[in-house]
Amino acid sequence: MDIAQNILLTIATAATPLLIAAIGELIVERSGVLNLGVEGMMVIGAVCGFAAAILTGNAWIGVLAGIAGGALLSLLFGFLTLSLATNQVATGLSLTLLGIGLSGLIGEGFVGQAGVRLPTLDLPVLTDIPLIGRLIFGQDPIFYMSIALTAGVMWFLFRTRAGLTLRSIGDNHKSAHALGIPVIRYRYLAVMFGGACAGLAGAHLSIVYTPQWVENMTAGRGWIALALVVFGSWRPWRVLAGAYLFGAVTIGQLHAQALGFGIPSQLLSSLPYLATIVVLVIISRDRRLTTINTPASLGQPFVPDR
Repeated sequence: MDIAQNILLTIATAATPLLIAAIGELIVERSGVLNLGVEGMMVIGAVCGFAAAILTGNAWIGVLAGIAGGALLSLLFGFLTLSLATNQVATGLSLTLLGIGLSGLIGEGFVGQAGVRLPTLDLPVLTDIPLIGRLIFGQDPIFYMSIALTAGVMWFLFRTRAGLTLRSIGDNHKSAHALGIPVIRYRYLAVMFGGACAGLAGAHLSIVYTPQWVENMTAGRGWIALALVVFGSWRPWRVLAGAYLFGAVTIGQLHAQALGFGIPSQLLSSLPYLATIVVLVIISRDRRLTTINTPASLGQPFVPDR
């Protein structure tokens, strides 16, 4: 029973940063903007969060610093792609390279230091429930934030006027502009939200998942988050399911290595990324499903008529 509970706990912990980053990118892409810099914003959030937590001794300040770091880096992307109308793909890739390099520079003095861990919730009676007690009532606060964030984004997109407006911008920014909707403003807010979520996901890695700083510690999770948005067909609840599926694959390969299966460790470590490729190939075969759910203006620059 304890083994099963521990496995479920580690799956939830591994899935949380993927879910948060993917939900943020979902909002960005729903607005018609393609930001491939999720990996860079996550790693900046990780180093900013870890550094702030170490310097202040307060993990919550580290969480806020991670959010701020990701949001600030996303503003650079927003200025280049929305104000200057640069190519979104090239700018996003450049943002990832910038984030990886800048995080290595910032975190150079923090390598090897013990981090400040964010405490988990502990409800004496509820936490003692067999199997599900610690899983539901004994997690870290960011886990609950990720679930609330998913529910909030689902409600925002499909139950509010602002969410409908955002989706209309993603489907046809020219028509939205003709109706008087401030397209650039909405997209700036969406990009900042995505950056803040990526920063929070990075802070979770360095404050909760493994409270230490290691250069490039995101290890490709930003790219998996990007794939999750496509995997979930731009639907929050599907992204939630996909995040936990990939979290299970990640933890499964670690347990397989611990049990000493006769499979090379390098192959086991690559399983989450191989699963990403397989899922994307399967999804791409259903062109109708992809066409229906993909925002029509995704990746297209918007320059209002003057």
